[in-house]
Amino acid sequence: MAALQPSVQQSSVQKQAIFSAATYQLDATKAAHELALQLDNEEIGFVLFFCSSAYDLEALGKEMNHAFSHCEVMGCTSAGEITESGYAKSSISALGFSRRDFKVSGMRVPLEEFDLHAAQLCVSSLIEACQHDQKAPISSNTFVLTLIDGLSPNEERFLVTLDTALGRLPHFGGSAGDDINLANTHVYSDGAFHTESAIVVMFNTHCPFEVFTTHHIESLDSKLVVTEADCTARRVYEFNAEPAAEVYAREVGIALEDLRPEIYALHPLAVLIGDQYYVRSIQKVNEDLSLDFYCAVDDGIVVTAMRPGDLFADTQTKLSAIEARIGELEMTLGCDCFLRRLEIEQAQMRDKAKAMFARFRLIGFNTYGEQLNGIHMNQTLTGVMIGKPPKSGEPYTVSAERKVG
Repeated sequence: MAALQPSVQQSSVQKQAIFSAATYQLDATKAAHELALQLDNEEIGFVLFFCSSAYDLEALGKEMNHAFSHCEVMGCTSAGEITESGYAKSSISALGFSRRDFKVSGMRVPLEEFDLHAAQLCVSSLIEACQHDQKAPISSNTFVLTLIDGLSPNEERFLVTLDTALGRLPHFGGSAGDDINLANTHVYSDGAFHTESAIVVMFNTHCPFEVFTTHHIESLDSKLVVTEADCTARRVYEFNAEPAAEVYAREVGIALEDLRPEIYALHPLAVLIGDQYYVRSIQKVNEDLSLDFYCAVDDGIVVTAMRPGDLFADTQTKLSAIEARIGELEMTLGCDCFLRRLEIEQAQMRDKAKAMFARFRLIGFNTYGEQLNGIHMNQTLTGVMIGKPPKSGEPYTVSAERKVG
C-alpha cells in the first residue's frame, strides 16, 4: 500500500491552468521569440496578448503568427501593459490558456457592419465552437471578452448589440489604446492588426470565475447639463449653454490652458444610470473649446462632477470579496483604465500598485475604456477573476450566473 502513495498524491495535484509571459524587446522578431519561449508548453491552446503601439505592428503581427502557429492568438494595442512586474511600457504582456481547463473560441468582427443579425451569428458560431470540447455547461460556465478599436465611434452601438445577442452570458472587455497618442488603435487576429474592428472571445471553463467592475470615484453632487453635443463624435460643445472646456475648467478651479490628462484623471465626470455612476472621461480639449470624450455623451444628459476616493482600498475590498467566493486564485485578467494609472503615477504609488496586482495575480492592460455587459465606462478596473481548476477526480464548480451592471 505504501508504494501506491505517490500516485495517489499525484492525482490530487492541481496543474497550472493559465500561464503568463512578458517581453521588453522592441524588435518584433525577438519579442515574439521571447514570448514563445516563456509560453513553450504543449498544454496551451490559446494566447491572449496586449502590446505597446511602439512596435512595428505589421512585423509583430507576422512574427506572432509564426511563433504561435500551433494555437490561436488574439490581442490588441494598449495604453500601457500590466505584467507580473506591475505597470509596464513599451512591452508585451501575454497569457496562455490550457486546453485542459479552457475551451476558447474567438472571432474578429467589423464594427461598422455589426447589426443584431451579425451579433447573433457571431454568438452562435462561438457557442458551437465551444461545444465541441466544452469543459462545463455553456450557460453557467462561460464568459466573454471583447477587445475593441478604442478610437472608433461605433463602440457603444457594438456593445449594446452584442449584449442583446449574448443574453445572460457575462461579458467584459477593454478598448485598445496606443500609448496615449490618440492616433491609431488596433486589435489583433488571424496574423494581423486591424482597425474599426472588435475581437469577441468566448471562454468555457470548469474553473470557478467571476466577472467584475470597480471604481473609486465619488460624487460631488455638482451637476452639468450637456446642452450641445455630437454623440457620434463623442464631442461636447456646451455645458449649461456655455463652452464646455470653460465650464469644466471653472468647475475644477484651474486655468483653461492647464487642462491636461492628469487633470481629467483627478476631476472626472459621470452619468447616473439607475443607482450607479458611470464615468465619462475627457480625452482632449479642442480649439473651439469643445471637449472630446472616450465614451459617447448625448444632448440633454446630466453629468455629475466627481472626485477620486481611495483607489487601493476600493480595489482590494472588491477583489478580496470575490476571492472569498471563488476560492484560491489562478489569475485575474484586468482591463485597467489608463487614467487610473496616471493617478497612481502622479501619487508615486507604482510600488503599491505592483504589490496589489501581485496579491491578486492580475495581468492585463491599460485601456481607453472598459466594457461590462453592454455598458461602456471609464476610470474603472474591469475584468474576470478565475479560480484554480478542480483537482483530478473532483467535479467542476458551477459558476453562478453573474451578469451584473
